[in-house]
Amino acid sequence: MTEAFTLAHFSDVHLPLAHGVGWPHLNAKRALGYMNWIRKRRHVHQRAVVDRLIDDAKALRPDHIAITGDLINLGLPREYETALDWLEKVGAPERVTVVPGNHDIYSALRGDPGVGRWAAYMGGEGDTLAFPFVRRVGPIALVGLNSAVETPPFRASGKLGQHQLEIAAEMLDALGEEGAIRVVLIHHPPLPNLAPPRRALSDAAHLAHLLERGTAELVLYGHNHRTRVDWLPSSRGAIPVVGIGSASAAVPHGDEPLANYNLFTFFRNENGLRIRHIVRGIDGADLSVKKIGEMILTPPA
Repeated sequence: MTEAFTLAHFSDVHLPLAHGVGWPHLNAKRALGYMNWIRKRRHVHQRAVVDRLIDDAKALRPDHIAITGDLINLGLPREYETALDWLEKVGAPERVTVVPGNHDIYSALRGDPGVGRWAAYMGGEGDTLAFPFVRRVGPIALVGLNSAVETPPFRASGKLGQHQLEIAAEMLDALGEEGAIRVVLIHHPPLPNLAPPRRALSDAAHLAHLLERGTAELVLYGHNHRTRVDWLPSSRGAIPVVGIGSASAAVPHGDEPLANYNLFTFFRNENGLRIRHIVRGIDGADLSVKKIGEMILTPPA
């Protein structure tokens, strides 16, 4: 790797609902979710904000953009179509990679392809998807995991399952032998105790055990709507595990930050692989985008 490679990371876009929930798709979970959207979330998530962040990232010319889920809210057909239109404006599939979040796989839709509409952005063909998937972009190997499963009302937990974990382990080991820089993409927090049980990844301990073998160089996630860096000890050195806030948050919501995104630059020097981590986001009522913080991802002593 002789040249730097830059990856932009967005999550929890929550594109605004432009319509209600039709009778064919109405159930208890969607009814509750729609009420929550009307009462609270529609005041927080704004399309103009995420578009401003995307424009800011594009001006910095990243080599690739990764989006770790929750593009939509209630899993409705028109939402998937709106999100596909938005993705096409963000970039072509070879420049953008997506993994689904719990709001993207929200509740059953009989006979509807759902997130299959975004298959081209998840390494699939047509509307056919398989997880985990690998996308090679320069020196980076993006490994996409699907932690989104249907849940009852008032729960937003996730699960990978044994089969997906086993395949991911094989993929990550093979990519490591090739010398690829492995970046894992997942929606839910990938480590235990990063979310309460009703919002957590149920098999986070199993994923952490897999990663502890030194099978990744970076892990990216969303879901919590918060910016955070943790370090997972592994046999090959600590792995940075980085979360990011909602990309569309226009106003404060609890202790969640305003809209932001991650920008990672990978480069090698005499000390090996280095990852520069910049957080950019909106700052102030004018919704201007500024650098919030910058660091080299160096494991703590």
